[in-house]
Amino acid sequence: METFAEYILDENKTIDEKMEIMCYLERRLRNDPERRITFDKTVIFKTTIAELFIETMDIDVDKNLVLTASLLCNCKKGKEPQKIGKLRSFAKEGAEYLATLGFDKRFCKICEELNRYSGSNPREKESDILEVCDQFGGLMLDRPDRRGYAPMDALIQIEHANLKDVFNRYLGTFREWVEFMEDVNITLPENNMTINGHRAFARKINS
Repeated sequence: METFAEYILDENKTIDEKMEIMCYLERRLRNDPERRITFDKTVIFKTTIAELFIETMDIDVDKNLVLTASLLCNCKKGKEPQKIGKLRSFAKEGAEYLATLGFDKRFCKICEELNRYSGSNPREKESDILEVCDQFGGLMLDRPDRRGYAPMDALIQIEHANLKDVFNRYLGTFREWVEFMEDVNITLPENNMTINGHRAFARKINS
């Protein structure tokens, strides 16, 4: 019998189809305290960032694996502001939960390495993509206590604070991608305003 892992990892499924699967799963498990997962527009935003980054910069990774992991790695994060203990444990809890759905050890390790609290070394290269895209996307989105960062401000925060003392093999390439996207202009149909690509995506998610 096919496991959930095999079902959603199917490379013939588009990212939109995978997102629909996650939406269904989130609704199905919403009232089950033990099994419920987090899946919302912030996850979609961060996954879109990962997809654009991989495609634009021609990153040599299994895109299907990375994007599927991006949809699932925050599954136990929760939607409310997190206490420090939960911030340090949610990725590990998520990895343990994903193992029960049939995902192999490497996939679960990639998801657990979303943040640095697992202490895993060496890190999987796919985890570095998840990390930088998750941090960048999170900084760009509005929160109850602050407005979302501008793209370059988010990048500076990542480089000089969040990931200042750690090695992320894709951080330099990510900077190149952010600078490239700053020069991509999109005209909004509702008011004919022209803004850069990052702001267009963040505006859509924040609205």
